[in-house]
Amino acid sequence: MAAKTFGERIAELLIEDGLLLPSQLEEIVALQKQQGGRIVKLLTGRGYVTEQDMVIAMGRCLDVPPINLAKVHPHEQTINLVSKEIARTHKLVPICKLGNKLFVAMVDPMNVLALDDLRQRTKLEIVPMITTEKAVEDALSGVSGGGMAMDEVMRDAAEEADGAVEEVKQASENLDLDQLRGQGEEGPVVKIVNMILVQALKEKASDIHIEPFEKTIKLRYRVDGNLIEASSPPKSLQLPMASRIKILAGLDIAERRLPQDGRFRIRVAGKEIDLRISFLPTIYGEKIVIRILDKSALSGSIEMLGLDERTFDQFKKAIDAPHGMILVTGPTGSGKTTTLYSVLQELNNPEYNIVTVEDPVEYQLVGINQVAVKSEVGLTFASALRSILRQDPDIVMIGEIRDQETADIAVKAALTGHQVLSTLHTNDAAGAISRLDDMGIEPFLISSSVLLTCAQRLVRRICPNCKEEFVPEPDVFEKLEIPELVGETFYRGAGCDRCKGRGYSGRAAVLEVLPVTEAIRRLIVKRASASVIKNQAVQEGMKSLRMAGIDKAREGITTLEEVLRTTSEDH
Repeated sequence: MAAKTFGERIAELLIEDGLLLPSQLEEIVALQKQQGGRIVKLLTGRGYVTEQDMVIAMGRCLDVPPINLAKVHPHEQTINLVSKEIARTHKLVPICKLGNKLFVAMVDPMNVLALDDLRQRTKLEIVPMITTEKAVEDALSGVSGGGMAMDEVMRDAAEEADGAVEEVKQASENLDLDQLRGQGEEGPVVKIVNMILVQALKEKASDIHIEPFEKTIKLRYRVDGNLIEASSPPKSLQLPMASRIKILAGLDIAERRLPQDGRFRIRVAGKEIDLRISFLPTIYGEKIVIRILDKSALSGSIEMLGLDERTFDQFKKAIDAPHGMILVTGPTGSGKTTTLYSVLQELNNPEYNIVTVEDPVEYQLVGINQVAVKSEVGLTFASALRSILRQDPDIVMIGEIRDQETADIAVKAALTGHQVLSTLHTNDAAGAISRLDDMGIEPFLISSSVLLTCAQRLVRRICPNCKEEFVPEPDVFEKLEIPELVGETFYRGAGCDRCKGRGYSGRAAVLEVLPVTEAIRRLIVKRASASVIKNQAVQEGMKSLRMAGIDKAREGITTLEEVLRTTSEDH
């Protein structure tokens, strides 16, 4: 009988601990025979086992203690025992020195060459511990654990820039251009801007806000829709930081009286992240907002939107139609554009000519022609749309229908053999139809062109690491008008290190999908109100935003409190 491989021994431990199903292991073994690779990597790559659980199992198998680097703050003297270059090469972080022993967190504690190299360089006995590759990368990047914390970087920068506060105050309008550019390239400024970006990516923030006030700068990250305050840079670095970001975005560093917009791209852990930059002059300097656009966060298709089977079928039917209009509604920041991008990803193939007109272009998609609105030179939604329709398109995506002219062209395009996707600012799906009527579009044109409207909200996901069952208070059911569910078990996040005690991690879309049926077409032609159209759709089986949200709470994806917060006016 052949000896078991290391991967097979690990898999057995995971099955014993109830972290892996035998059927999942069989699938991975078949995949390994087909395409090669290590069982350990394939298990984490498929998401069957978390990296942390894998590390614990490997530690048991190798008799090496696991360590969570996020909870460890090594002393700077310990870190300096090993150069960063060596640490990155061998994927390790020095943790602490006790006597002649150096405890080291390693991705591969069986790497004999790395252990020998460390022993020779430090003249110490090396005690290996096991951790995840991501934890080592984060620690060596100074994000957490063994590296400089944000507070330390801010403090060092403040000391290096000490005495510069007066210069900033005096240089309200007449700073030398070369001086500004030079300050933007200085060590502490580059380090702080890099740290702000890295921290935002680690927190999975969607936006970074750098806000100037009279004597301070406020730094905040938008995480899962909420703004969270972070350690702030010193006021003395306000101008150099702004200059640094402008240099990266290719903006005019001398212009501080007018708003400016730009973008640039960074590469982190092999992924390309687009950053959209906005500068707004305030009385105390320029407020900077950086929007983080991570393509990997886009849904690959509408299957990833989390729709129930009936709603998914209705959505798919509308998308597969050869022509007509699909409208997504909701307030700013509710994920409307992301949903339309998911639809475009579904439709994107060489058989179709797909053109978008957006303000601005958020994600740059391969194989899709994207046009950015430039109102200052006359390139509006309406003028761009007219030109696009002369480009023989099959599918047209309009970032937003804002006026009667754009609405009129979009409706006529949908009636003449084009598939049109767009967004509107209304509270619910039925409101989109009333909004087109308000814009002056004839009801018979609306009823003939619109295939489906949907309203969308984003709810925070319960952190999977600290998810627990509980029975909510009766008043929550009363506010949601679902007394029949009182006493039922729901879920919440208790709060843990992974979610920073918030109980939530990430967001999920809640959609109200209204297909335009024959009955609804007759109501549109009669100019029925949005509430009448909505009631008819509910009678035909449509789930309102609140109903769809409650379903998500019952599935353990979000909490009832989140549903109440995001759908307070939409039930």
